Amino acid sequence: MPTDFSATRAMFDLPEGVIYLDGNSLGPLPRAVPARLQQAATAEWGQMLITGWNKAGWMELPTRIGDRIARLIGAEAGHVVMGDTLSIKVYQALASSLEMNPKRRVILSDTGNFPSDLYMAEGLCRTLGPEYSLKTVAPEDVAAAIDDTVAVLMLTEVDYRTGRRHDMPALTAKAHEVGALAIWDLAHSAGATDVKVAEGGADFAVGCSYKYLNSGPGGPAFIYVAPRHAETVRPALSGWLGHEKPFAFDLDYRPGSGIERMRVGTPPVLQLAALDAALDVWDGVEIADLRARSIELCEAFIAGVEATCPTLELATPRDASQRGSQVSFRHPEGYAIMQALIARGVIGDFRAPDILRFGFTPLYTAFEDVEGAVKILAEIMATAEWDRPEFKTRAKVT
Repeated sequence: MPTDFSATRAMFDLPEGVIYLDGNSLGPLPRAVPARLQQAATAEWGQMLITGWNKAGWMELPTRIGDRIARLIGAEAGHVVMGDTLSIKVYQALASSLEMNPKRRVILSDTGNFPSDLYMAEGLCRTLGPEYSLKTVAPEDVAAAIDDTVAVLMLTEVDYRTGRRHDMPALTAKAHEVGALAIWDLAHSAGATDVKVAEGGADFAVGCSYKYLNSGPGGPAFIYVAPRHAETVRPALSGWLGHEKPFAFDLDYRPGSGIERMRVGTPPVLQLAALDAALDVWDGVEIADLRARSIELCEAFIAGVEATCPTLELATPRDASQRGSQVSFRHPEGYAIMQALIARGVIGDFRAPDILRFGFTPLYTAFEDVEGAVKILAEIMATAEWDRPEFKTRAKVT
């Protein structure tokens, strides 16, 4: 049975009069989350106190919820775990990959990667010594840059600015051909596209949960380790909950079994409770249906904007197979235009230097939202409504 997206839309608490096209940055509140948080805070934390770790199953949350996310990214059950932040999970995957490929010293990425991923790579290289380096090339030049000097390929599948989508299977296969490993950041893929990490051959995959998975601000990240590495990979961040027997309190570290070893610190129980409730929205959602509707929404938006706003330049690939679930346009006054849109109730966001970014989430984005957003954007551009001082003052978060 085809997915009923009107039913999933009803499962979100969307503000009246707002067209929300920024779920690629922060997902909206699923209606079930407040009650689940209330339960976790009062019935569990409040009444069970520390016994909640056993009675409420807090200790199992990272792997139980990891299995729920595994379905959404095409991963094998038992090979995804939650916890910490995305940057921490990037560091774990990078450090483990370099140790697994000890004769090589190069991390390859692209200039469209999210800066935090590159910062983590740079920091790790500084820690390991001057013989290690991060090499970045233009996104379209990645395949040609994969050679036998590369230890690990680290890419974000969907470019956070333009929405350009890398070919995970092809690039992973190229990396493996020359003896390199492949790490994929799914921050802008998980819950937005038809991700298939197992079929695509990824060695590691990481991602956050507060965008298309709707766990709330600062929600925990996840990491996937391919089954072929699960029992041999050594986590650089050998935290106590990744230990074989955390409550033996041994002074020496012994890694836990499989994906458990990629746990680091105490899991954020309240945030995981919110994510657990948010993932209920996905029950009955077919990823193929999600992807098909995403393409339809993006195509409608591109056509509408190009027909009414000739001064905006499409920054996203026109070919749907080469983009994620977002559409970006360029304009020198992109920041001011976005602020004018937000003032009119259309929420997207801006990415330097000139990108207006719009996310399309079929779970709650309807064709009426697309039509309404195009209409308001066209009015703002036709009247130069954006050309006002209050729209040009930069806030800390853009």
